[in-house]
Amino acid sequence: MSNLSERPEKPVVGVSMPHESATLHVTGTALYTDDLVHRTKDVLHAYPVQVMKAHGRITALRTEPALAVPGVVRVLTGADVPGVNDAGMKHDEPLFPNEVMFYGHAVAWVLGETLEAARLGAAAVEVELDEQPSVITLQDAIAADSFHGARPVMLTGDVDSGFADSAHVFTGEFQFSDQEHFYLETHAALAHIDESEQVFVQSSTQHPSETQEIVAHVLGLHSHEVTVQCLRMGGGFGGKEMQPHGFAAVAALGAKLTGRPVRLRLNRTQDLTMSGKRHGFHAQWKIGFDADGRIRALDATLTADGGWSLDLSEPVVARALCHIDNTYWIPNARIAGRIAKTNKVSNTAFRGFGGPQGMLVIEDIMGRCAPLLGLDPMELRERNFYQQGQATPYGQQVSQPERISAVWQKTLDNGGVADRKREIAAFNAAHPHTKRALAVTGIKFGISFNLTAFNQGGALVLIYKDGSVLINHGGTEMGQGLHTKMLQVAATTLGIPLHKVRLAPTRTDKVPNTSATAASSGADLNGAAVKNACEQLRERLLSVAASQLGSNASDVRIVEGVARTLGSDKELAWDDLVRTAYFQRVQLSAAGFYRTEGLHWDAKTFRGSPFKYFSYGAAAAEVEVDGFTGAYRIRRVDIVHDVGDSLSPMIDIGQVEGGFVQGAGWLTLEDMRWDATDGPNRGRLLTQAASTYKLPSFSEMPEEFNVTLLENATEEGSVYGSKAVGEPPLMLAFSVREALRQAAAAFGPSGASVELASPATPEAVYWAIETAHRGDASRNGHARNGSAGDATEGTTRTDADATVLSGA
Repeated sequence: MSNLSERPEKPVVGVSMPHESATLHVTGTALYTDDLVHRTKDVLHAYPVQVMKAHGRITALRTEPALAVPGVVRVLTGADVPGVNDAGMKHDEPLFPNEVMFYGHAVAWVLGETLEAARLGAAAVEVELDEQPSVITLQDAIAADSFHGARPVMLTGDVDSGFADSAHVFTGEFQFSDQEHFYLETHAALAHIDESEQVFVQSSTQHPSETQEIVAHVLGLHSHEVTVQCLRMGGGFGGKEMQPHGFAAVAALGAKLTGRPVRLRLNRTQDLTMSGKRHGFHAQWKIGFDADGRIRALDATLTADGGWSLDLSEPVVARALCHIDNTYWIPNARIAGRIAKTNKVSNTAFRGFGGPQGMLVIEDIMGRCAPLLGLDPMELRERNFYQQGQATPYGQQVSQPERISAVWQKTLDNGGVADRKREIAAFNAAHPHTKRALAVTGIKFGISFNLTAFNQGGALVLIYKDGSVLINHGGTEMGQGLHTKMLQVAATTLGIPLHKVRLAPTRTDKVPNTSATAASSGADLNGAAVKNACEQLRERLLSVAASQLGSNASDVRIVEGVARTLGSDKELAWDDLVRTAYFQRVQLSAAGFYRTEGLHWDAKTFRGSPFKYFSYGAAAAEVEVDGFTGAYRIRRVDIVHDVGDSLSPMIDIGQVEGGFVQGAGWLTLEDMRWDATDGPNRGRLLTQAASTYKLPSFSEMPEEFNVTLLENATEEGSVYGSKAVGEPPLMLAFSVREALRQAAAAFGPSGASVELASPATPEAVYWAIETAHRGDASRNGHARNGSAGDATEGTTRTDADATVLSGA
């Protein structure tokens, strides 16, 4: 076992413990960015001047009326920017735009003594607009050939030969929804300038180093003149990876120009209408199976709705392409990706980062095609699982493919799936107006950033004379428990009790050039860096202990805060050891670093090994559907998930539960609607509050929810044998959608393929049931005897706006 994955005697990692800030959270004493306003003197408040049109060129911007409003101090416009007027890494997001690109685009910001004064001032600003045509829907963008960014193509094998060898060929379309992050804490920043003109920004950001970089280039400064700190976030889910930068820059610019602290916090409506979402996708596909139901070829085009600027759309599409295979071997594939440019907010990172979209496409295909092949969906999925020695369409060998089957079988066993399927069949036979169904789906999710350079982490660990330890690392805490795990890693590596270790807020002047806390890699990168720093300190202290205990350093162990020599009863307490080291002038601080080895990615050829390893999981979901309304409930969910050897089991189980529920929300509840009419509100987000945008709540939780972590699952070459947990569980919710499809199909004749919209709201389920009731669900595809090259194709469109064509 490698040094990185091996655990010492009596480790603190692997012990279930609550979140390090749990008590602060539930008592309301945890501080977030905007809480710091009340501890800061003379704060000005920033408020956006939004233009409520989807697209147009600004012909006049009059700020004088705002300055006449009592309490207004200044109006920030593009003319005030001393550096680069851009908030994005692609330089396509003007901080103060001359052209309105989406409904609610902020073109200026008003600074007021109070938030109300700033709001009234913003309302007084006069903007004249030369309105331009706008593209709102993904379909309109495709029709108008409105695209931007890269258009990657992933190729493997011989696709044409694969289809020629296929006994069954199906084609179809599938469009599915975007998703709002709806974190509890909206975007927020607080900036002030110190006596030496240094800029200090408190920001709710997943990527402090990039926030620092954007603030610096907007202000025309070097990065060492800007410090960004993130105390904690009230949720992020990817929405605070790129999009906080502009808001932090506005606050910093205001502070620089006025000499006073500036606070910017979006209210919920502003956050919903100004910040990006998960990318909605359109997929057009063609798939071939052999006579036994094994995939022979896949040809697909995935189109993401990028919104008005690129943001992170290119890597999102890349990850979608890299995950369209999910757990299935596809020997011949041609997958194209593209980004639609629309006049909507710029879509951005969201938990899974394109992976869910790619995986949803193949799972939808499997669910639709299984009845047409005469196979149970579970059987079709199992037949196509990766086997040892097989590679992904982008050329990476699939490591530990046996875990796909292991988590799948464990899920079947834990959930008593075979017995329950018989019970469900009996229930359905006795209940003509209510149907139940049970579906099982698996996941394979690659862990690492596709951009190789981001796979690095840093840490700074300080030991004080009294034996207490302070750790700094580059990861940010958004409620996911990263800081808890880092405390456990430090205590384990140093061999001391957890109470000896404290963690400092994440800030750019302690650990520089950090990557975003994203791609599920926070614990992998920062944990390894913390471990590296602690190992340096431990080696120094072992030498000191050896000199005191009269032994070799290699024979000394530090366990539970006591240094002992092997085979001897002599010992030295941690605090005494540290004090001795100080008087011997031994350095008691260390900078740690980690870079993920073995990665390679060529974005041009779309080939390589971009992932350190794969995380696996499986879920069995049982649903009950009302045939009159389409209303449904999730009766039971059983999950087995692979997190390696968990660093913190309670944290990981919480992440699995939370990720699953968020995924179920995306797939079944959260239906974003935009005004696509030609009226005055064209481009307006219609679902801009929790009253119109349905979020998962307690009532949507499974009535029985069982989560098991895969045992004996050490991941060689990862920190203490653990695996990432943040994003993969979200895709376990595919099981709920597939169960709903099967329940809807149960209202009709057996063997019919039922299409289901995404999100599968009760309305969508109702229309699927109606199609099944009519007995024409099989119109979604038909088969006839004949050769593959002699395939007959039929075309039909349903309410789900999808088509399946089939030929035998």
